[in-house]
Amino acid sequence: MAALWLAVRVETTGGAVGWDGAVNAWHVAGRVYRMGRREWLTAAGWRQAYDDGVRTVIDLRNSREARRRDTDPDVPESARSGIRIVSAPTEEPDDPRFTAVCGPYLNDPAHYLHNVRLYPAKFVAVFRAVGAAETGAEAGVVVHCAAGRDRSGMVAAMLQDLVGDPDERIADGYAKAARGINERFRTHGPPHAGERYLDDAELTPLLERRGRTVVEFVRELDTRTFLLRNGLSEAELGAVLNLLGSRVAP
Repeated sequence: MAALWLAVRVETTGGAVGWDGAVNAWHVAGRVYRMGRREWLTAAGWRQAYDDGVRTVIDLRNSREARRRDTDPDVPESARSGIRIVSAPTEEPDDPRFTAVCGPYLNDPAHYLHNVRLYPAKFVAVFRAVGAAETGAEAGVVVHCAAGRDRSGMVAAMLQDLVGDPDERIADGYAKAARGINERFRTHGPPHAGERYLDDAELTPLLERRGRTVVEFVRELDTRTFLLRNGLSEAELGAVLNLLGSRVAP
């Protein structure tokens, strides 16, 4: 099933994922994927994800964001059968320390390091959930936020750092997701006044700058050292690395 999935639903390693209704869905590494709001998935999309090995979905949003909108597909609980939803928010949006450095919400890689250092325990919880998601040889995990760009992008970059991805692939992961949600803004409109569709002349240089910033973030952070220093065990790290398909020794 995994080999078939890679051939049919993912363009390449690190490529787009084709679950029905999924927005900004991408392969990160190994059996780990990322996407925008899970509420965008249709019933068929949930079953496709399950058939492709997904058994855990980790929601990086705050609890007040995790709700269905009138424009979302109506999906019965049975469509999600066998897939566990884990809430693991990466921020406290009303914390003045957060808003002082990240603004009303996280939307720039320049703020990732501030976010991570403010809430180390939250990020350890995210990675603990990723490692705990490993329940079988083909089982996979999806991390998602709202747009599938910044919170999931921050965690995805940390995962790519753990697996040993080069700078170019980490920057490319951010750029693909930023382009993906920008296209969503073009076709469906932005969700609020803080976002807008950018044409390529404006988007391309922005992504070049932000791609470099994402790389600088993980290289300064040193994800492995950060997680172990803040309470992730060696065994838990090993489980994450195994899910990522890493050959890096735990």
